[in-house]
Amino acid sequence: MSPVTVGLAVSLAISLAANAALGWSYLGQRDTAVVAKTETKQADGVSKACGDGVKNLAAQATKRHADAAPAVEAARKQAEDAGELAIQIISTPPAVPGDECKSAQAARDDWWERRTAK
Repeated sequence: MSPVTVGLAVSLAISLAANAALGWSYLGQRDTAVVAKTETKQADGVSKACGDGVKNLAAQATKRHADAAPAVEAARKQAEDAGELAIQIISTPPAVPGDECKSAQAARDDWWERRTAK
């Protein structure tokens, strides 16, 4: 073989090896780009589903808050009435001055009457 042929064969082998390396590198980068694009689409889908879920929960919370408003108001009124009754009970002087036992029995009887009257 002539030196020119050997030089061309070596150049061709180097060129084939370089092209194979470039092709392998290109395929690796393409696969990486496809994976990144797929992950981005999945993340977008998950974030949209999460946002929709939050909107749904906010709508449910608003509805439940509105539905519970009458019960909350009734409980507030009941607590206010109970507080007024407690103040009245505490500020009431003994029914039988000087006899704590009879005063306690009278207070119990009064409580029982109010309770059974409801």
